[in-house]
Amino acid sequence: MTPDWNAIERSVLSRHEAALRATPQSPRWHAEGDVYTHTLMTLDALVQLDGYRRLPPRQQLELRMAAALHDIGKPVTTDRTDPDCAAPRHGPVGARMARELLWREHALCGSADLQNIRETVCLLIRYHGQPNYTIIDKNAAWWLLRIAAAGELAPDFTVRLLCLLAEADFRGRECNDLDVALERIELCAELASDEGCLDGPYPFPSLHTQRAFMAERPVWKDQQLFDDTWGEVVMLCGLPGTGKDYWIAQHCAGMPVVSLDDLRRQLRVAPTHDQGRIVNQAKELARQHLRAHEPFVWNATNISGDTRRQLIALFESYHARVRLVYLETGWQEQQRRNHQREAVVPQDVIDRMLARLVPPDRHEATRVEWHCV
Repeated sequence: MTPDWNAIERSVLSRHEAALRATPQSPRWHAEGDVYTHTLMTLDALVQLDGYRRLPPRQQLELRMAAALHDIGKPVTTDRTDPDCAAPRHGPVGARMARELLWREHALCGSADLQNIRETVCLLIRYHGQPNYTIIDKNAAWWLLRIAAAGELAPDFTVRLLCLLAEADFRGRECNDLDVALERIELCAELASDEGCLDGPYPFPSLHTQRAFMAERPVWKDQQLFDDTWGEVVMLCGLPGTGKDYWIAQHCAGMPVVSLDDLRRQLRVAPTHDQGRIVNQAKELARQHLRAHEPFVWNATNISGDTRRQLIALFESYHARVRLVYLETGWQEQQRRNHQREAVVPQDVIDRMLARLVPPDRHEATRVEWHCV
């Protein structure tokens, strides 16, 4: 199924026009004016780029959608008291907003193909500011290899596409530093090419080497590291009703399971109540398995990157490997399954969870998988 991108683009721009027009930008970096004006200029600049015209039609459409949405996070992040109208983290915030919009209103979810399209757009939005700044970072190569690794999960996404969006972003504005920015973006693409990650993820010699490199341990990217881990912890991720219990029964039969839902039932704590007691109890059960070098499954929603990082740090501190398994299904199917659960999660809670959902990045663990079920 190929979405009607033209209809989606028109819908997105129409829906958000008022908010984007009402959001000011720094005269120093955006003399053209408000965010909506800049968005239209970025779209015009994008379709004129030779690199864009050489792309397959599908990637052209993904880039156009990313350009239409790339600053969607600015209305909620812009500091209007700041003369420069700073909008910190508008890329990551905009990516979450775009994911919710494309998921709920345009049904880009529930199949590997639709997931790939949606997450390619979201990755482009999330990182669209990186090419201009990454190249002057002392760890520029590491950043590019880390970003490029996302292409293992969303195969349409590449650093080449990201650099094209960054170029259009600067050509679609009035600023004094255009030549400097364009040179930085070109150098970023050249460095990615030299590092072997411009058009896809870098082929690390092993999963263990990749994990060590992504975790910023002092290793060379082509080094064949000795794997000193003793076993695997499987961490499930996904909204309530995506079939995590069924997936565990099919793929992890016989493994111990630390389930937050089970603990809530045992301790009679509702999902809407404070979860501190549940999480602490679950972590203690996990430590028992870790101390015994016993592989197990951690079954919870784990929709937040911060939550996942804390848990992965715990598991890896005991020299376990971590396998992140993210599950999603169609929006209507997810709601149907949720209502069939013994403990139904209220719809307003699901809505808030979707707004915060960030699928796991490839760099978060030794193995990261996305599945549509």
